[in-house]
Amino acid sequence: MAAAPQALIPLDEAWSRLRQALTEHPHAPATEQRATEDALGRVLAQDVVSTVAVPPHDNSAMDGYALRVADLADLASAAEPGPSLPVSQRIAAGQTGAILQPGSCARIFTGAPVPAGADAVVMQEHTEPAAAEGQVRFTQPVHAQQNIRRAGEDIAIGQTVLRAGTRLSPAALGVAASVGRATLPVFAPPRVAVLTTGDELVLPGQPLPPGAIYNSNRHTLLGLAQAAGATARDLGTVPDQLAATRAALRAAAEQHDLVISSGGVSVGEEDHLRQAVQAEGGLDFWALAIKPGKPFVFGWLTRADGSRAIYMGLPGNPVASWLTFLMLVRPVIGLLAGQGWQLPRSLPVPAAFAWPKPDKRREFLRVRLNDAGHAELFPNQSSGVLTSASWADGVVDLPPQTTVQPGDVVRWTSAAELLHPAAAACQPGCQP
Repeated sequence: MAAAPQALIPLDEAWSRLRQALTEHPHAPATEQRATEDALGRVLAQDVVSTVAVPPHDNSAMDGYALRVADLADLASAAEPGPSLPVSQRIAAGQTGAILQPGSCARIFTGAPVPAGADAVVMQEHTEPAAAEGQVRFTQPVHAQQNIRRAGEDIAIGQTVLRAGTRLSPAALGVAASVGRATLPVFAPPRVAVLTTGDELVLPGQPLPPGAIYNSNRHTLLGLAQAAGATARDLGTVPDQLAATRAALRAAAEQHDLVISSGGVSVGEEDHLRQAVQAEGGLDFWALAIKPGKPFVFGWLTRADGSRAIYMGLPGNPVASWLTFLMLVRPVIGLLAGQGWQLPRSLPVPAAFAWPKPDKRREFLRVRLNDAGHAELFPNQSSGVLTSASWADGVVDLPPQTTVQPGDVVRWTSAAELLHPAAAACQPGCQP
């Protein structure tokens, strides 16, 4: 007698169950100090609070002349076509000028401190040499505070400039450096093991026997794990045998925070992963109401000391493996990395395609935005066509039973957002 079909779990419920499981059994990452220049992509473990003002002093926004606006007003009735002032000093970036004497101006360069007494900087393009030697004429109206960057305009003393949980971008490293931080406290990256199953899999570079295929999932998943901020390790291909599968999972759990596999999570006679995970730990859910990506396993592996490693089994079809990583594994890596729970956000865009046959599952279509900002569909949406994921710059998220006509508004999530969801609040139109 056939077993009753497994009830499908909506993606929102899967997210909720993942988050709850990780909250009940937290995996606190270790922290370390890292040189600021070597911290790109790492996750900040503590807030960065500035002990200095940025900029530390009023400075010139451009090359020109610093002056007192009142001095030009006093000269407004001069016979020459535009008031002029003698140049009393020259101030380059890194130098500190003398107090500006009334009735004079200072030659100043971008970034140089504005001398005490000056209240405006005139760009050199709005000046010309005056008739009198050593003087400069001002050819445009001048107003107070123009072209002056105020002390603390960017960052004030005591201001929190970077929050714990921030994934450090090049700009964030620049902010840390601007407040004098030579090192930063960061979380250790999650340790992720990737193993693939299937006797039919052959590594690229080897001869391809009849009935075999090259192992693309290995490279896709290792690349995705590294791009998501984890330290990824390849554990190779596991034979389609229960004992071998259990041994591989047991060894992987001892040295890794998260174990990922692809293939072997369906219901075939040669699919042993669900049984192996149950024997080595526990199983939570394995059938998702999404397309592609229905067969999926979440559970845990018990280590010798009683602690747990997380296990996530992805489908074997290349696009399904790619998508379930982005939708489910990537948020878990972010949580293990200290970023908190972050889901990708979508934006409304017009469709440049028709999708006349709805599915009972939530569908993710591989698309690319054209020059008009409309989503174009890759012509073959099969879960085995990995070129669709390579071609796409994002996915369209279709609710169950949804059809699309050209011009309809659909929800689009960029490939960059799938890998690194922005931590900032949604802008108008976006949806978590």
